[in-house]
Amino acid sequence: MANTLVQTLTDNSFPLPSSPEELAVFKRLQERMPALFDKVANNRLAEHTSVIVPSMTLHEEELLKLKGASFYEERLLYLLMLLRRPRTRLVFITSQRLHPSVIDYYLHLLTGVPAAHARRRLILIETNDSSNTPLTQKLLDRPILMERIRRSIGDRNNAHLVCFNTTPLERTLAVQLGIPLYGLDPDLLDLGTKSGCRQIFREAEIPMPAGIENLHTQNAIAEALMDLWEERPQMRKAVVKLNDGFSGEGNAIFRFEPLMNVKDASRSTRKAAISARLETSLEFVAPTEIWENFATKFLSMGGICEEFIEGEVKQSPSVQCRVNAVGEPQVISTHDQLLGGLSGQVYLGCTFPANPSYRAKIQEYGEKIAAILAKKGVIGRFAIDFVLVQKGDDWDYYAIEINLRKGGTTHPFLMMKFLTDGGYDPATGMFITSSGRPKYYLASDNLSAPHYRGITPDELIDIAVYHDLHFHSATERGVVFHLIGAMSQFGKVGVTCIGNSPEDAQELYQSILRVLDEELKDHKWEDRLNYSSIYLNNA
Repeated sequence: MANTLVQTLTDNSFPLPSSPEELAVFKRLQERMPALFDKVANNRLAEHTSVIVPSMTLHEEELLKLKGASFYEERLLYLLMLLRRPRTRLVFITSQRLHPSVIDYYLHLLTGVPAAHARRRLILIETNDSSNTPLTQKLLDRPILMERIRRSIGDRNNAHLVCFNTTPLERTLAVQLGIPLYGLDPDLLDLGTKSGCRQIFREAEIPMPAGIENLHTQNAIAEALMDLWEERPQMRKAVVKLNDGFSGEGNAIFRFEPLMNVKDASRSTRKAAISARLETSLEFVAPTEIWENFATKFLSMGGICEEFIEGEVKQSPSVQCRVNAVGEPQVISTHDQLLGGLSGQVYLGCTFPANPSYRAKIQEYGEKIAAILAKKGVIGRFAIDFVLVQKGDDWDYYAIEINLRKGGTTHPFLMMKFLTDGGYDPATGMFITSSGRPKYYLASDNLSAPHYRGITPDELIDIAVYHDLHFHSATERGVVFHLIGAMSQFGKVGVTCIGNSPEDAQELYQSILRVLDEELKDHKWEDRLNYSSIYLNNA
């Protein structure tokens, strides 16, 4: 019955999105995943196809806050490293056509397989639509393109779908393609909201900031802030967070100091003062945000209020976990996050590994959370963020949120893993390559400057090669770029700087910053560009 039901979908007679019929088909498709996972994990020669749809299916207004958001689809190009397996095929789908040099750049990072062999097993498909509509929606809106994708997949019994994050749209996409989704069941999305995270932390008995969840209205926010102020009279700041905010851009700071003149007034007077300040003085992390828009989104998606953690010495580490397709929870890495913005809540990058003084403790917390999420049916990769405050020789720990999706720490870690054939050792917190070398990295999505604009992928790669900053497989050291396509339009690029020590990774990062400034401010690259043009013309 299951096979018959799935087979009928090839006739374009699809069930309505989120209908009981679609949920039934999706469930049957998902039942294939454990066997497919076992087959692929245990046999490098297994034939299979991965359909990669790097859609950032998030609130469109939240995406507008992210500079160059349309190019973030390129972050999943690390999955091209899967083509090292000689019988793996990839169908990689993007909104806009990828620059050929970007594809060549990643294919030439492959080891153990000729780039031409890998290229024959890579199918690139694009929608030619640069709008802010999520890529998954663009696909579902194009029946002809969907049929082209279905034909590219081949044997659907040996195929699965991989996405950046999962929503009901990705469930519909999986059903209409007739392949299982390796990722979170959209019915479990609430576990990853800011409100859902707090409930998981409470269940795992992990410390978190004082706060109140499941809020929707201005009145509820004011009540929650009032309750927090009464509970902690010395509190100076609180954070108001949208449930589905991304990269810290859905947060806002509320300050209590200007209300000290009403601190001893009646509750109704204090609440009225708080409510008024929400409209006039809430400090949004996103510079383009205003109260009217924020309140509307809060009404629809909900959110939380929690204490802003103060401290002279603070760190923001994260733990990366995975629940594989057979339901096994694993901690796969730890990082220290690099945060910026006016309130220090915007994700800029990360370093691996996390500081050894607290790595073991956050890993222990990560194991508890991963085990709970696995029992609830979560599958896929996720990260848990913390804020730590130094207290003598120890730290106070506060769990902040769970990101039930791939994130800013996913691609640098997996890129290093693919490039070096190494692995994470939970006992030591270190990454050891197949040659026995420990490795470290500093990664960022946010190398950005006005004078970077206009540089093409070819010119960026030429600069890196000229200065010997590209990745060398022999030494397992160097710089790997991502978001390369965003550089010309937005003056923005990402890097993963893989070194032999934390200091070495930092030196690579500083070197690429220095080189880009010297080259692009002083136009030194033009001499080599002229030389390259003459050389190519002569050739």
